Amino acid sequence: MSSSIVMSHTLITAVAILLYLTCGSLIALQLFRRDWPGLPGRTPTLMIGFAGLALHTWLIYDAIFSQPGLNLAFFNALALTSWTVVTLLLVSNLTKPIENLGILILPIAALTLFLEACYPSQGFVRESAGWPIKIHVLFSMLAYSLLTLASVQAILLAVQDHHLHRRYPVGFLRALPPLQTMESLLFEMIGAGFVLLTLALASGFAFLENMFAQHLVHKTVLSTLGWLVFGALLLGRLHYGWRGRTAIIWTLSGFVILILAYFGSKAVLELILQR
Repeated sequence: MSSSIVMSHTLITAVAILLYLTCGSLIALQLFRRDWPGLPGRTPTLMIGFAGLALHTWLIYDAIFSQPGLNLAFFNALALTSWTVVTLLLVSNLTKPIENLGILILPIAALTLFLEACYPSQGFVRESAGWPIKIHVLFSMLAYSLLTLASVQAILLAVQDHHLHRRYPVGFLRALPPLQTMESLLFEMIGAGFVLLTLALASGFAFLENMFAQHLVHKTVLSTLGWLVFGALLLGRLHYGWRGRTAIIWTLSGFVILILAYFGSKAVLELILQR
């Protein structure tokens, strides 16, 4: 890679990070300091986020898709997942009041871009790889991304529930949707994420030949366990009306298991064992 391309990639990364951090900061200010004079409204703030997403899109294409095959090395995969999460967040904001999730998601997305720029590496899915692998990657990214949104929603719901039960006079609660709406959004995300995770697992088993030889034992077992956790949560919601802290605990538990399944095993193989 020539020095001019590296400089271009670095500059675009820096601008994208700045836009994400600016958007996240403005969302936080709108939530916690709504009375500040000159604070831009919701639409200009989201436009800053979309500008960062546009640059993020170019960076993802350059790092992952610009060469034959797919370069899904560890930090590239992190940046691709954060791109999917931010895309879902910003697009969903057109119809649902979930922009407050950007307080956590946008800084994390900025961090993944920083890491991708600092630690470029290679981990190719071959160009000749069959369509089941590519579909599996697509479903996996979408599932992880939706369930990431659900986990952030669960954290925000936990904060809201904590303050409401103790009747703390916290001003930002007035900017959040009602608790029932927050819970409904949470289970919509979990339901859609569970369907995508089911498709990801099904497509993964289609090309799984030897878990031990392919170093996929931990990923397969943990992904299946995460699927069972989210499935149990949805059944509990349907049959027993699970909500509140029970739903929050199950959501975050399932999310941690999935993170360990994909990024935990990937980190061990690529960063520690260097395979």
